[in-house]
Parts: sequence; C-alpha cells; structure tokens
Amino acid sequence: MKNVTDSFVSLGHWPSAGSFGFNTDIFSTNLINLSVVLGVLIFFGKGVLSDLLDNRKRRILNTIRNSEELRGGAIEQLEKARARLRKVEMEAEQFRVNGYSEIEREKLNLINSTSKTLEQLENYKNETIQFEQQRTINQVRQRVFQQALRGALGTLNSCLNNELHLRTISANIGMLESMKEITD
Repeated sequence: MKNVTDSFVSLGHWPSAGSFGFNTDIFSTNLINLSVVLGVLIFFGKGVLSDLLDNRKRRILNTIRNSEELRGGAIEQLEKARARLRKVEMEAEQFRVNGYSEIEREKLNLINSTSKTLEQLENYKNETIQFEQQRTINQVRQRVFQQALRGALGTLNSCLNNELHLRTISANIGMLESMKEITD
C-alpha cells in the first residue's frame, strides 16, 4: 500500500520542466492506468451498459413469460392426457369385464350346442341301428319264409299226386267262396 500512496505523492513532486521519463514501477503505473480506464468506461459506458443490461433483462423476462405460458399449456395437456388415460382405462376395464362375460356366454352356448349336436347324433345313431336291425330282421324273415316256402313246395310236390292236388284246389276254392259270401 505504501507504494500506491508513494506514487500519488510523487505525482505532486514532479520536477518542473526538463525531463521526461518512464516510470518503471509496474505496480504503481498499472494501478493508475486501470483507474483512468475504469473512470472513462464508467463515465462513457454507463449508458451502453445500462441499455445492454435492460435488453438482457427484457429478454430474460420474455423468456420466463414464454416458459410460464408453455408450462401452463403443458400442464393443461397433461391434465387432458390424464383424463383420456382414465377414460381409456375405464373403457378397457369395461371391455375386459364384458369380454369375460361374453367369453363365458359363448362357452356356455358352445357347450349347449355341442351337447345338442351330440344328442342328435346319438338319436340318429340309435335310429340307424333300429333301422338296420329291422331291415336285417326283415331280410332274415324273408329268407326263412322263402326257404320254408321252398321246403313246403318241395314237400307238397313230392307228396301230392294229381287227385290229392285237385282235392286241395277244390277245398281252397270252397274256402275262398265261403269267405266271399261272408264279406258280401
């Protein structure tokens, strides 16, 4: 500090006329130069610096306002998205519940339909079996009747002679005539 005060004191004691020289004390000359430069900057640059700071302040305030508006819009969109999400979740839950009940209903319908189809197939099978049994019984009866008829015809042909044959025919004709009289 002593050097600083010495440099101001030495300014007042300059020798009068005569010599011009350089002050080689770097610390004292830098301090003086800095003081002068700062004084000039403050005096002339105060308006420019004030304008720059005002512009910067306005830009910052505009940016803050824009950010607040964007934040408000984002919050509004977020609320809308949340409301849509809740609505979609409720619809999904309803679809899930309805889907389960629909699946159960379809399952019961399928079981009932399959049961009815199986019952119809069982009835058809039983009818087919009865039909085949009846057809087989009829075929067996027809064969038995044909064999019995052949056997009877064979026995009759071997046992009957012409006279016996004529008497049998006459007896049968008499029976037919008596039946005809009864029906008339």
